[in-house]
This record gives sequence, C-alpha cells and structure tokens, in this order.
Amino acid sequence: MLGQGVVSPVLPLLAASYGVGVAAIGAALSAFGLSRMVLNAPLGLVADRRGRRPLMVGGPLVLAIGMFGSGAAQSIMTLTLWRLVAGIGSAMYMTAAMIYITDIAAPDQRARYLGANQAALQLGVSIGPAIGGLLGDRYGLRAPFQVVGILGLAASGYALARIRETRPVHASVPRRRGSLRLVVGAPSFVAISVVAMAGFFTRGTARLTLIPLVGATDFGMSASQIGFVLSAMAVINLVLVAPGGWVADRWGRRVAILPSLVLMILALLMFSRAGNVIAFLVAAGVLAVATSVSGPAPAAFAADASPEEARGAAMGIYRTAGDVGLFIGPPILGAVTDASGFGAAFLVNALVVAFAFAVFWRWGHPQRGVSSPRARRTD
Repeated sequence: MLGQGVVSPVLPLLAASYGVGVAAIGAALSAFGLSRMVLNAPLGLVADRRGRRPLMVGGPLVLAIGMFGSGAAQSIMTLTLWRLVAGIGSAMYMTAAMIYITDIAAPDQRARYLGANQAALQLGVSIGPAIGGLLGDRYGLRAPFQVVGILGLAASGYALARIRETRPVHASVPRRRGSLRLVVGAPSFVAISVVAMAGFFTRGTARLTLIPLVGATDFGMSASQIGFVLSAMAVINLVLVAPGGWVADRWGRRVAILPSLVLMILALLMFSRAGNVIAFLVAAGVLAVATSVSGPAPAAFAADASPEEARGAAMGIYRTAGDVGLFIGPPILGAVTDASGFGAAFLVNALVVAFAFAVFWRWGHPQRGVSSPRARRTD
C-alpha cells in the first residue's frame, strides 16, 4: 500500500499529460478497479479451493509488472491497459489478505484484527503520497511507478517467505455453494455491499481523482503539495482506525458505519462549496475523519455474515461490490465535471453515499447471533 500511495498524486497528472479530458483520465484510473471488480469473486473461489497463499505471493508480483508498464506507457490507451494488469495483481492480493485475516481472527475480535491490517495499509498510504509527489517533482511523473514496481517485487518475496496457508480443509464444494447462495441472498449482505460500493466510489473519485485535480486546477497546488494533503488524510485514517475497530467490536458494526456515512455526505457537500484553499483543506480533513469512523466495520460485518466454508467467495463478492464503485466512479464523475464542474461532481458523489445510508439503515441489520459481537459473547 506504500506503492499505491506513491502513485496516487501523480497518476491523474500523468494521464492528463496526454492531453485528454477528465472523463478519459477517470477511465484510465477506473481500469484498476475494473480488473478487481471482475476478478474478486472468482479469486475468492480460488482462495476457497486452492488456498490463500498463492494469491498473496502472486498478487504483488503481477502488480509490479503492471506498475512497470504504467511508468513506461506512451499514451492514455497503453496506460489504461497497464492499469488493468496492476488491478489484477491488487485483486489477487487484497481478496486473499482479507480472507486470511478473517481466518485467523476470533469473531468478537474480527474488527480489531481487520483494523490492525487496515492500520498497516494506512501506514503505507500515509507516507506514500508525499514520497510520490516528491519523486514526481524531482524525477518526473514516471519515476514513482518504477519505485512501486520494485516494492511489489519485494512484497511478493516477503509473502513467499512468511505467509502460511489458512484455508479450511473440511468443507465440501456442494455445502460451500449452498452457503454462498444463502449469504448473497441475505438483505444484510446486499446492504453492506452497497455501503462498500459507495465507499469505493468516493475513494476512487473524491479522494484519488477530484481532490488532486481540484488542488492542481483551482488552487495551483504542485504534485508534492497534493501528495502532502493525501498523506495528511491517510494519517488521520491511521490514527483513528484502531478506535474504529474497538467501537465496532464493542458496540456493533452499525454504530460505526452509520455515523461515518453521515460525515462523508457532509464532507462532500463541503467540497462542493469550497471556494478557497482553507475550505478545501477543512473538507479534506472531514472526509478523512468520515472514512476513519467506520474503520474495518463494513468488512467485519460482511465477514460475520459469511460461513467459513464459503468465506473466500463471499468476501470476494463483497470486494467486487466495492470495486464496482471504484470502476464506475471516476468516469461518471469525470463526465459530470466536464459538463458542469467539480462542484456538481461532489454533489453527485454525496447522493451516492446518501443512497447507501438509506439502504443500510433499512436492511443492514446483523443476523441474530452472527453479526453482533456483543450478542455472540452472551451466547
């Protein structure tokens, strides 16, 4: 995730250097999400049948290849294609890693385990944008991608040396398929998947596309300044992720998720009205707090609802829902920006999150004795 942070401030700028509009830039960014959207669920099945370890070793390797290619791309089309490759590697690793964490965590500690993993991710994201911005300013917009490729190779080697298999060996395929159908058809699982979609929609657009472009276009920020803004947001996430996990385990997932959605809507509305750098930075801070309040609660909610024998496939579907948002967000809001400006794009993003809030408020209730940590301890 250090690598993902490194490329975040320079990727939109590299795409813009080809002389294309915001919609085309958004399409290049969303290619990463397209790969993950298509492959998360199939890779979850692979994790159930073949194990977590092959994906956790191979994912960073494929990601490295995609990043080296992105850094060498000479057109928006080739950049988009290499972003697809990088997305394949990310899907392999991230799907398996989430399943791995839920395998080793006790149910009433699941949010905190996921929170510890999320803190590690946020540590990389926190320092990555600042490094990427400095590399971009000093060595050019392509240099950060080469650095990320090297990091991917190192991560793959480390996983090969350290990761051990955690796949359950007692589940039969027919039982797994029946369990998976039950999970996917549950209203609570659909509701948390909508929340994931809205969260990734916001991450891929407001955070990784619109904020860098608004900073550069409206407020004249350099790549390094944009990188420091994104790093500051990630630091806020890092500081608050552990308290978020504790709240989700102690008081329930809904207590963490619903307020975070409200704060996210508020932050997006603030962005739509930001007329100066101070307002822009305050909105960025509120958005960072909003994404920190829920912490690992959505993933923990989804894992709670997933039977052990079908956990890989269920978590793959949950991640697919998130990556649908990552895929459709940048091109949709890029087109809105081209037509009506950045303010309108932030408003549309706020409406997407408001829809997720309504769905989860109505149907996002934990299954009795399954998704409520407090109820589970009582049982």
